[in-house]
Amino acid sequence: MTRSALEAGCGSTGAGQEATVPVPAAAGGGPVSHAIFRLARLHRMFAGQLLRRIGLHPGQELVMMHLWELGAQRQADLVRLMDSDAATMTRTVRRLEQAGFVRRRPSPTDKRASLIEPTAASHALRPEVEQSWSGPEDLVAAHLSVDERTAARPLERLERLERLERLERNLVQAAADPTCTNKGRERLDGGKGPTDGRT
Repeated sequence: MTRSALEAGCGSTGAGQEATVPVPAAAGGGPVSHAIFRLARLHRMFAGQLLRRIGLHPGQELVMMHLWELGAQRQADLVRLMDSDAATMTRTVRRLEQAGFVRRRPSPTDKRASLIEPTAASHALRPEVEQSWSGPEDLVAAHLSVDERTAARPLERLERLERLERLERNLVQAAADPTCTNKGRERLDGGKGPTDGRT
């Protein structure tokens, strides 16, 4: 199995080299899903390499981004903002606290709650965290010619982002609808419509 440019490291894929992993036959019916899986995995891996250099793990930087932007938050608010669960957020906040990037203080409006706030040490990391997000985008464009970069205008990038957001909305709606997974099974079992995406 070949490795992509991100997986193999910066600059390792030259002209003519294969830059994708082959699609297994079992995933042949879902090429978009397979591509999203690969892209998400590689993005997380590459961003993780950048984040480890500054003492963070993937996901922790998103918590910090919300805290930098919104200020101190209750842990329950972070759970909602991150679409996470309480146990995962508890572990994340605890690790950030142990690393010195957040601290807790009592909520002035709710004696039962505490607020999570970013520390000065975390603010010092902000430029590098932002780089961990812009870096993969710069890498993706690294082998484009001047003409190709010019063609990738902000409007076109926005259109691509909107398409990804539509895919995300579809998956969020499907996750919230327990009958949705049954629809996929019905098509496999027989027959309520074509399986090639046409209506």
